[in-house]
Amino acid sequence: MPPIKQVQVTFDCAEPGRLARFWCEVLGYVLPAPPEEFSSWEEYEDALPPEERDAWAACVDPSGAGPRLFFQRVPEGKVVKNRLHLDVRTGTGLVGEERLAVLEAECARLVALGGARVRLLPANDEDESCLVMQDVEGNEFCLD
Repeated sequence: MPPIKQVQVTFDCAEPGRLARFWCEVLGYVLPAPPEEFSSWEEYEDALPPEERDAWAACVDPSGAGPRLFFQRVPEGKVVKNRLHLDVRTGTGLVGEERLAVLEAECARLVALGGARVRLLPANDEDESCLVMQDVEGNEFCLD
């Protein structure tokens, strides 16, 4: 059996395009190129029947190193805590006040994009501090 080469992370959501744009900003990802016959995603969306518009979106790591993120519209809203979340590794290798300053600066940037700060998990004997946040649709993630 050949090894798995790639992983895609899929989000169920209400507004795929909005969520994809948020995560592009968070991670430095980009929207993939639109289908060949269209010059933009807007042109592609305009060609669809109204009920099929904004049904899905994706964002990709321009370096090709990170997983593709896929966002699909579903009819039901989010009702419970995520069983899976992303850790955005902004403070890797940093400790103490230096780490907190980097996490707080990134938190402020993401709040300006529509994210929400939930709580700070302070450092303890085993782990450094991290910030729990929510994206524009309430999905939890950590600034780590």
